[in-house]
Amino acid sequence: MTTRSHASILHVDLDAFFAAVEQLDDPSLRGRPVVVGGLGPRGVVSTASYEARVFGVRSAMPMSRARKACPQATFLSPRMSRYAEKSREVMAILGSVSPLVEQLSIDEAFVDVAGAGRLLGDPPGIATDIRRRVRDESGLTCSVGVATTKFLAKLLSDEAKPDGMLLVEPGAERAYLAPLPASRLWGVGPKTFAKLRRMGVRTIGDVAALDEQTLVGALGASLGTHVAALARNDDPREVVPERETKSIGAEETYPTDLHTAAECERELVRVADRACARLRAAGSVARTVNLKIRFANFETRTRARTLADPTDVSTVVLGVARELLAEFDVRRGVRLLGVSLSQLAPGTAIQEELDLTGDDQREDRDRSGRRAAVERAVDEVRGRFGARAVGPATLVEPDDGARGAS
Repeated sequence: MTTRSHASILHVDLDAFFAAVEQLDDPSLRGRPVVVGGLGPRGVVSTASYEARVFGVRSAMPMSRARKACPQATFLSPRMSRYAEKSREVMAILGSVSPLVEQLSIDEAFVDVAGAGRLLGDPPGIATDIRRRVRDESGLTCSVGVATTKFLAKLLSDEAKPDGMLLVEPGAERAYLAPLPASRLWGVGPKTFAKLRRMGVRTIGDVAALDEQTLVGALGASLGTHVAALARNDDPREVVPERETKSIGAEETYPTDLHTAAECERELVRVADRACARLRAAGSVARTVNLKIRFANFETRTRARTLADPTDVSTVVLGVARELLAEFDVRRGVRLLGVSLSQLAPGTAIQEELDLTGDDQREDRDRSGRRAAVERAVDEVRGRFGARAVGPATLVEPDDGARGAS
């Protein structure tokens, strides 16, 4: 069991985040179904507004199914730089409440408020104040779970959605968990849940009543021990601030397979541009470029190359990605291309590298610096007017009159 004497771990989760930002920026979308995700035939839903969820639209659903379920919805491509901007606003609010903020993703974070009580009040009061400030200062809504463990706090924020708060006091955790389905335990997916059902186990209370060795025998040592602990609300993990992001990237699945190097290289421009925009939005640079390719038969391969200097410039990343692509025979048919960037460092690393260069390298670096400035200006335009407002010229389809022009 947890040793905390107070429910002082908060899980803060923004409600339908991508869709909510779109409704915030375009008031005509408020109160209407909005679906954000890949718009091609093989695209999937990233986020659906609650108005769209009424019709059965859910995250990770194929976009084609979402269109059939809710044809009256507005379907939009993600604007990651804008979402990152709004995310930073919310995370700044959380950081003003407690130094112990562990960001899990762009729209959720744990906050440990055990040390904030003297100044800010009890945890439920702090959670209420966070929800008010997020609404007033960012225009968004969030749901908050308040508990003695990370596991229960996250489960409670899910239950509180949308725009709510739930608290479970110390000593009441097992009673709260007992009637919930065992599938709510982290690590219990459909296959594991089916195993448990065959054992007559359906609820978290049923799991807690089992001997741990029985679970270990059925699920294996690691998963069995893990599930048994969570069923007892035994989750000793602390809130760890500044959780490291290991990689940032983008990928795209194509409605029809690509079969030529020219087609693939054109799509790499799009994917590398998107990955680098996300990298810059995170205030980071990267030293390693990773290429992911999935063929028509679903075979997936990867290649990587580490740069001499860290970068956030898409032309640099694109050049490396093209070289990595040349190692594959794309005539087999390419279903998916992805570019991810790893070995991340703060964006200031670029300036530190520039200061150490000699005269023979300065011209190349100055050129890269000018390109970086252009791309940051493009990011600002996209943040204001949308992802399609400006982009690489190579992605513009010429009209018939322009074909063949120099």
